[in-house]
Amino acid sequence: MTHHQSARGEPRVALVTCDQLTDLDPDDRLVLAPLADRGIAVDPAVWDDPDVDWPAYDLVVLRSPWDYALRRDEFVAWAETVPQLVNPADVVRWNTDKRYLGELAAAGVPTVPTSWVEPGADWTPPAGPGEYVVKPAVSAGSQDTGRYDPADPEHRDLAIAHVRRLSAAGRVTMVQPYLDAVDTAGETALLFLAGPAGLAHSHAVRKGPMLDGPDLGVEGLYKPERISPRDATPEQLAVAERVLAAVPGGRHRLLYARVDLIPGPDGTPVLVELELTEPSLFLGYTDGAPGRLADAIVAHLARRAS
Repeated sequence: MTHHQSARGEPRVALVTCDQLTDLDPDDRLVLAPLADRGIAVDPAVWDDPDVDWPAYDLVVLRSPWDYALRRDEFVAWAETVPQLVNPADVVRWNTDKRYLGELAAAGVPTVPTSWVEPGADWTPPAGPGEYVVKPAVSAGSQDTGRYDPADPEHRDLAIAHVRRLSAAGRVTMVQPYLDAVDTAGETALLFLAGPAGLAHSHAVRKGPMLDGPDLGVEGLYKPERISPRDATPEQLAVAERVLAAVPGGRHRLLYARVDLIPGPDGTPVLVELELTEPSLFLGYTDGAPGRLADAIVAHLARRAS
């Protein structure tokens, strides 16, 4: 028996979470039975728990470590100590700072226009027309995110205070136009999972609009979402393929990816976020999705064993 395997010889996989979700997010628990059916032993494991023996696992899968945003450096340093991590540590480093959006835009990916405010820099709110969104470049669960109306003087003051608050904490701020289409079309999250031929589209969901005004704080780890199943359009899939083609190091290494799109002003899909670190995979909204994630994990185990 190697230290990589349980007493019965089955592969062992850790699903990484945080100490507020020690039994995993309910959506992630849907993969436990399919993994057991495939002969894989699974443990939920809290990323910053010093007692976890990470080298004892054949694969360590990032799932819900949603408390890392205020400790990103610590989180990335931890990821770099786990050789069998998916998605890999260099992807985690790149993807946990949303300045990657600038790189993707420069690579020709249709991306929501974004400006950046470094800590300590002077910032003047946009004059309009149209609302805008202020959020930190490192965040999870829509924390510290607000929507502002340039025609409202109180919003202007609240936006300035929001940026100053992030700046005082040493955080980079991102400012984006609010895409009105989210109020009607919603946001489309396209889910990709590793398959025999690499990363393949699995399913999609619609996420309802979430930002209803200035940032007044979020209770808990994340803002609740309104989710429903959705079929991705060929145009959305084409944009998602362009996004994934631009991932540093290649998409072939990824266990999963989530591409979040909203129709831009002319109706064509633009990237709002590429989630490669700890995305909700919305396994409960499509038949077969939990099994496809289990198959993706099996495929990665096989690749590591070969």
